[in-house]
Amino acid sequence: METFPVEEILCVRCARLGKTCCQNREIYLTSADVGRIAAFSQRHDFTEWRVPDDPAYVEQSDDPVWEQYVFHHEGHKRRILRRSPNGDCTFLGPAGCLLPEAVRPLVCRLHPFTYTAAGLDPEPSPDCPRQLVPDGMNVFEALQLTIDQALAWHRQLYEEILREDDADGWPDL
Repeated sequence: METFPVEEILCVRCARLGKTCCQNREIYLTSADVGRIAAFSQRHDFTEWRVPDDPAYVEQSDDPVWEQYVFHHEGHKRRILRRSPNGDCTFLGPAGCLLPEAVRPLVCRLHPFTYTAAGLDPEPSPDCPRQLVPDGMNVFEALQLTIDQALAWHRQLYEEILREDDADGWPDL
């Protein structure tokens, strides 16, 4: 197994292995995410409305809040970060995300937690490379992510999702 400097954050280690969560992934944006990113970047060309690449993603029966508020009621479209032609996130640069943590989409900040409106799963997403975590640490420590911070972002995400019906910006389909 390859060894890595302990001070490296897990995302850097993961990127050395190949495609990461910042590539070829559809990242849902709340309308508040859009506002934060637009204010920081002075751009408005980073979103699009799309049907999920994976049709199974529309089935969210384990999270009725997500199912009801994230998807446009006609066509199962939802607002996502636009990707570059190679599949990378629009804001992915050579050294990682170009957005400061406080501006990044809440979904990105919460990765690799899996969650529903009911709460966070204490285990990381199955696609997170646990083998890269240094001995004596868990995935979240390796990401420098505390449970308190994750819980705050989770609460903020669902507060913003619940405001989606009131938000401007639903597409004309």
